[in-house]
Amino acid sequence: MIETATYGATRARVEDYFDRTATRTWERLTSDAPVSRIRQTVREGRDRMRAIMLSRLPEDLAGARVLDAGCGAGQMTAELAARGADVVAVDISPQLVDIARARLPQDVAHRVSFASGDMLSPDLGRFDFVVAMDSLIYYAEGDLASALNGLAARTEAAVVFTVAPRTPFLMAFWGLGKLFPRADRSPVMIPHSAPKLAARVAGLHPVARVSRGFYISQCLEVRR
Repeated sequence: MIETATYGATRARVEDYFDRTATRTWERLTSDAPVSRIRQTVREGRDRMRAIMLSRLPEDLAGARVLDAGCGAGQMTAELAARGADVVAVDISPQLVDIARARLPQDVAHRVSFASGDMLSPDLGRFDFVVAMDSLIYYAEGDLASALNGLAARTEAAVVFTVAPRTPFLMAFWGLGKLFPRADRSPVMIPHSAPKLAARVAGLHPVARVSRGFYISQCLEVRR
């Protein structure tokens, strides 16, 4: 667990956003309900990114313990459990955890343990794999590197995660608010350079980038 002032402040903003402002927005975005054209590009981009991240893990995860760090509404959690993994699904938002739990297919529910709180807590134990999709995108480089090093130290195989890449488009929006309407804006995501992160996190390398309309994200991994 990171105990810096910047990490704590960012975590508090993220918690406030998802639990008090945008729960219903994200519930709809992660469902099959109709959404605006902008949000449809985000939905399609996230679907593509989730598939890329899952491709970095074995098809058969029977016996593997996997942390879904920032599980949100539980799409990744369900797919990991369907592959046979024992999943610890953690999100800072209790409301999103409730949605994920309600959506989880009953035939895999016995493989999933849900919790709300800090996804970096060492009390969660050790894992074979960690996946963190769009849950680390709000943190500054120092806090992000500390988070990854802490997770990697408790992971046997790989930590697969996403960041906002340092593209001209994202840099233009950095600090100017989000791409959703004002009422739905999240804390400002911080674009990162993969080479700069790699200099601070051993074993880190880029995997793939997804750019679909208003969704732009970079998948990276830390291999043990």
